This record gives sequence, structure tokens and C-alpha cells, in this order.
Amino acid sequence: MNKKLMVLGGSRYALPVIKAAHDLGAYVITADYYPDNIAHKYSDAYCNVNIVNQDAVLTKARELNINGIMSFACDPGVVTAAYVAEKMELPSCGPYESVCILQNKGRFRKYLADNGFNVPMAKNYVDVNEPFKDIRMFHWPVIVKPTDSAGSKGVSKAENPEKLEEAIKHALAFSRNREFIIEDFIAQHGFSSDTDSFSVDGRLRFVSFNSQRFDRNAKNPYTPAAFSWPSSMTMKHQEELTSEIQRLLTLLGMQTSIYNIETREGIDGKAYIMECSPRGGGNRLAECLEYATGVKLVENAVRAALGMPVVGLEQKPYNGYWAEVILHSDVDGIYSELWVDESVREYIIERDIWVEPGDEVKSFTAANFSIGSLIFKFENEERLQKVMTETDKYIKVILRA
Repeated sequence: MNKKLMVLGGSRYALPVIKAAHDLGAYVITADYYPDNIAHKYSDAYCNVNIVNQDAVLTKARELNINGIMSFACDPGVVTAAYVAEKMELPSCGPYESVCILQNKGRFRKYLADNGFNVPMAKNYVDVNEPFKDIRMFHWPVIVKPTDSAGSKGVSKAENPEKLEEAIKHALAFSRNREFIIEDFIAQHGFSSDTDSFSVDGRLRFVSFNSQRFDRNAKNPYTPAAFSWPSSMTMKHQEELTSEIQRLLTLLGMQTSIYNIETREGIDGKAYIMECSPRGGGNRLAECLEYATGVKLVENAVRAALGMPVVGLEQKPYNGYWAEVILHSDVDGIYSELWVDESVREYIIERDIWVEPGDEVKSFTAANFSIGSLIFKFENEERLQKVMTETDKYIKVILRA
């Protein structure tokens, strides 16, 4: 009988997971409480359940007699997947408690501080009034965000104490657990990094860094709008961060898993681990890395979840200069077409557009309002930098007048 894999979440980011699982001969069950989500059209079965309700998912998983469970590019399901895996003694990315630490921004910051990692001054809150007693503790400006959200939802910058109340309200509007964190804003040197890595039996086998880019015209300037490989980060800090990520995984007892890891260099000369989530990142990062290196991160994430041997996981250099542009609109409107300048069309490796002419599009306030992506391969860094720093000159989402 084919192995049964439960995939939590039904967004289009689950589609390559479903395909990889099918290629491996697995039976795929997608689960969430949105029956119309696109991934359910491609899975073998759909399970209607709230994926943040751990016991409800566990009950369904036992009824369905699954062999593995995973949450890929779906932050709300990561802790639940670890919970079910531990209860059913299924293959797991690591201990449930460790996953809980990684998935809660407040607990994660405290864990980093308690274990001697570079970390910004940060404090977790549930009382909306308490932060105003700590005004002098922070070095302004600060970043305010929910402790339990992803995709830059609810994140904003408070330049001064007068802006703090508004930022707190914005964060809580996107929080399920009604918790938020305030932390010093780390002014970055160059570009921050947001990309995927992989460990096998707790040892990093594949590590990547990239340049994460933003659209200054977007309503939420903290939602990533493009990525490029290689990274602008110094090799010294890449090596330091690789060592520190390994130390973190060892301390937490993590096992075999893909990770979406955000890091950055500060202008203070320090390198920081900002987030480390045991799941594939959104924005097709693992797929881009397969283009750039040939390493099959998605397939191996499925293999890990099903307890199958991982294959071909090794550190490989980037085969050229790669970039992904996240297609989006800076304003609400009706989609008409995508315009790409003729001078860059030859560099497009893949064009993935999720909307049709006449479809409504929303302004880019969070990652879930993207409308597709373009993947590029350039012949040199100069060309990459030119296109990526002037993206709006080469690529335009055209709305109806």
C-alpha cells in the first residue's frame, strides 16, 4: 500500500510538494478548512480541519492512518505537524517543544539571548499597556510584530514612542494568540537573507544565503518582493551564521528537515539569525534553489516526512546568477496584463502567473497578495543588479484603467 502523507495547508505553494510525493508513489491528503483552496484539486483526498487545532488534526491523522505529516510554506501548520508526528511516532523535524520555540517569535528571541546568540533587544507582550512602561528600554526605532504570523503580516516599524500604539494594534490584528513582540530595529548592511537550508540527522547538509529585496512603493515595505542568489553577505558572516545555525539546531535537538531561515548583517558589524522555521519557505524559494544548484529540497522534504532516505543533499555552488521577482500590484485593482521589457525576456527561465485578465488583485500588504513570479538567470552579477535595482523599469503589472 502507498504511504499516506498529510500536507497541512492548501495554498499553491503545496503543489510542488504534492507532485514530489506523487512521484515517490505516495498518497497525499491535504488538510485545512478552506475546501476551495487550489492544492485540494491536486491531492488524492481532502480533510476539512482547522490546522491550528492540534488535537483535531491528530484525530483525523489517526483515522486516516497516515505515515507522515508536513507543513510546507504554511506557518500555522508547523507546530501542529510536529505535535502529530510526536504523538503518532512519525518521522519528525525535531522535538515538539523545540519546534514551539522556533515558531514563536517571542520565545525564539529569548532562547537566542539565553544561549549567547547575537539578538536584538526584544520583549514579548500580551498586555497592550505594558510596553509603554518600557519606552526607555528600547533603542528607537523598533519593529512590532505578532509572535505567531508569517509572510510579513502585521509587521510595522515604529519610528518613535508616539507611533507605538498604532503599531501594536496592527500587530494584534494579525495574531491568533494575541501576543506581540517589540524589538530594536537592526539597520542592515547590504541585503538581508531569506532562503532555505536542510539538515540530516541534525547536521546541516545544505545551507544557502540570498539577497532579499523589497518594494519601497508597497503599502507594507516589509513584504519581500524579490530574491537573488548569490547573497551580498560577506563570506565571513556566511561562515559565522552557518556555524551558529548548526549550534542552534544541535541545542534544540533538530533532526532531518528543510528550514526557512532569515539572517542579516547589521551595520553594527554583527550577524543575526532572525528566524529559523522548520518548513519550506514561501515564494517558491526551494524551487529557485533547485534551479540554481540542482539540489532537490522539495523532494527531500517529502522524503524526510515519510521516513524515506534523503538523496543528493550536498552543498553545491550556484550555477550562475539567479533571481526571483514576486509579481504584485501596489494598489487594488483589476488585472489586465504583465508587461516585461524586451531586453530582459531572454533571461526568464520560468513565468508563473496566478491571475487572468479581469481578476481582482489586492495591494501588496502581505505575501499572500502576490499574483505570481518570474525566475531569471543572468550571465553576470552586473546584469542581475541592474535589473533587480530597477525592477519597476523592466516589469510592470498593468491594471485596467
